[in-house]
Parts: sequence; structure tokens; C-alpha cells
Amino acid sequence: MTSPLFQSPWPAEDGGAARLSAPLSGSGLSIQRNENLSAVVRKIHMGTMTVLGAPGEVFLLTHTMLRSKLGLPTTCCVERIDAQSLKTICKSPRLPGGPAWPGGIAVHRNGDLYVVYGRYVHRLNRSCELIVTFKLPINRPYNSFVLLENGLLITKDLSDSGNSTLSVIDSEKMQAACTPIACPEPSIARLSAVGNTVYVVGVKSVFRYHWNAELSTLQFDPSWRFDYVGDTTQTYGWDAVIDGSNVWFMDNGKHSYMVKMIGNGVNPTPNNLIRVAIADSNDAQIIPISGINGGSITNPPLIDLKRNIVVAYDSANRTIQAWAFNPESHALTKLWSKQEFGCASHMILYPDSGELVTNDYQKNGEEVVVLNIDTGTEIARTRIGGISQGVVFPSVGWGRDFYWTTFDRLARVFVA
Repeated sequence: MTSPLFQSPWPAEDGGAARLSAPLSGSGLSIQRNENLSAVVRKIHMGTMTVLGAPGEVFLLTHTMLRSKLGLPTTCCVERIDAQSLKTICKSPRLPGGPAWPGGIAVHRNGDLYVVYGRYVHRLNRSCELIVTFKLPINRPYNSFVLLENGLLITKDLSDSGNSTLSVIDSEKMQAACTPIACPEPSIARLSAVGNTVYVVGVKSVFRYHWNAELSTLQFDPSWRFDYVGDTTQTYGWDAVIDGSNVWFMDNGKHSYMVKMIGNGVNPTPNNLIRVAIADSNDAQIIPISGINGGSITNPPLIDLKRNIVVAYDSANRTIQAWAFNPESHALTKLWSKQEFGCASHMILYPDSGELVTNDYQKNGEEVVVLNIDTGTEIARTRIGGISQGVVFPSVGWGRDFYWTTFDRLARVFVA
């Protein structure tokens, strides 16, 4: 397949639309016994993510929030930052957004930056200069986007009541490529994609659409849909990870997060890990993660394709769990778990070194931890601080470093 993304180690959230959270190039941190982690930390307001462009380029997406509390439209901003000091090199004007929700940014294969925030799509050059803006049809926040192999940009409004709508944008012409597609149910989760197929986690089921080039539209796949809620009281799922054979996500996504996920699950049941086979949606599993009542998350699990390891978590109850996955029998065997561990964010996996980067929110604020994905052994950690527990998007860096974003902190974490 031809990637729609710019050739960098991390050109989009989660490293790409399959959400495997692994760098597309480069190598792991390879932290040795005599080494540890250190951090350069910058205070920010409502950070969402960093992505990488050409060598040395790092772009940061932030947005406003207070105006939304007053019922007013919000804006976002893109900065190119210094890869080491995190200082602003250049930044965009305030970009219109409207309804507030963390958006997304990606570096397209054409070299430009694309941002979806609120109900707008913005195209910028890598000097953060605005080229063109497209207004989306629904007055709701659109929670980021995916780029298909053919270069089309697909985005979806976030809703837990009225049905969500998919919008398909020609990323070159910055205009609608087809009429908006009504989903069969509301959806909170961000989209995922492989090739020219889009996967949607709705509030009750997971389903998909294929791009039909002859008809120039997305077509719903009636043969592939799995009702993961059924007759239970579980709440909606979040973002899905696509491993090539399966779709993975977690449920009980409804919560009362303000500054932390800990203790803020609202459903009385444990949360689950869910697997649905790409070839047959009837081939599915629902597996309790911690088994503790009041379980909740706001993000995807992590899949290590090289080692066949699945990592899931219960952020409300401070638990993380890893399984060995047998691709043939689909058996999941527990490998390791950690309790009293405050993970809630999107993660980073370095496949070559087996290093898993996650967060452990403590009383003194955010801490970032590198674990051995095979054993769960802690390799290193450093404190970032701040008020908010990270629930947004990290990225790898250009060397033995990575960028960790929370709503009030941006950190460059590096091997020292």
C-alpha cells in the first residue's frame, strides 16, 4: 500500500490510522542499566499532540477551552517547535474551530499539514501558514480524522445521542468528495483505517465502510458489524487498533474526567477488552481487564505485532494488564499486570527494543514510565508534573527521545 502520510517516524496521531502507536522508522530508546530518563518541560494550554515532519521538524497542536464554557466558539493553533528546547519557532494564526474537543493533525504525503478541530478542516504549509479552510456540515466537534491510502481525508462528528456523520474531503482540492454519510448510530471514538476502509466504533457496535472509487462514495459494509454492548449495561467504546487481522478496543468509555481518570468511572461494571476479526465480525471476544467495578478508559489498547502481546488497562481503577495472544487459536494468556498504576494516555511502542512508554499519574502529578513489554518490568521513569493526567497523544522524537503531551504540559523526555 502507498502511505498517505509524509515519510517521517511519526507523521500522525498514534503513528497512523491503524493506531499501532509504533514509529514508522527509527529505533527504540534502548535504555541501558546506567541510563535513565530526564525531561525538558514546557507549560501549555490544552495540548493535544505532536507530530514529526522533515528531519528536525516537530509540530504541536493546542486549542482553547474557556470560551466553550461560556458557550462561545473556540480556536486551535499549530506551532513548529524546537525539537530540543520546545520553544516556538513559528505558529499559525488562531484557526476557527467552533465546538471544543481535542482535534488532530497529520503531515500529508504532499508535505502540508492538515488539522481537524471543532467543525473545520485546515490545510497549512510547514511554516504554519494557513492555505485554506473547509467548514464541516454538522455543528458538533469533529474528533480528528484519518487519511485513506488514496489520500482522502475522513472525519466524523462526535456524538452520544444523535447519529454521527462521516465527511469525506478531497485533501488536494479541500472540498467534499461525496455527500456526508450518516452512521447507523452515534459514535464517540476516533476513526481508524487500513487501506481505503474506515472502521467506526459506535456507542453500541463496531462497523466499517469501504471507499467505492467507481461510485465515489463510502459504502457501509452490511456483512461486518459486531454489537459489543448487547443486553449489558456497558457504555461506549473508544478508539480501535487494527492489527491486520483483528480490531481491538475497550468499552465503558463514559466517565467524569476533569483532571484525572482515577476514580472517575461512572458505570458500576468492570471495563472490557474487545477483539473482532476483520475477516468475520462473528469471530469476537470480550475479556474483562481488571474485573474491578467502576472500570473505565478513554483511549485504545496497544498491540505488539512482533511479540503478539496485547496491553489493556482500567484507568479508573489504576490497573494495566498484558496478555500473550495466539493468532491462530485467539487464546489470551495473562503475562503480567500492575495495580496502583495511573495509566490513561495513548502509548508508544518501540517494536525493536520492546520498550512500552506509558504514564503513571501520581499525587505529585504526571510521571512517564518505560516498561519492558514482555515482563512489565520498569526500565525508567521521570516526572513531568502538572495538574492533569495525560489522556491525549505522545509521539516519538528524532533521537533517543519522545514527546509527552497533557492538557497542561509538553515534555521532551530523553535518555540521560
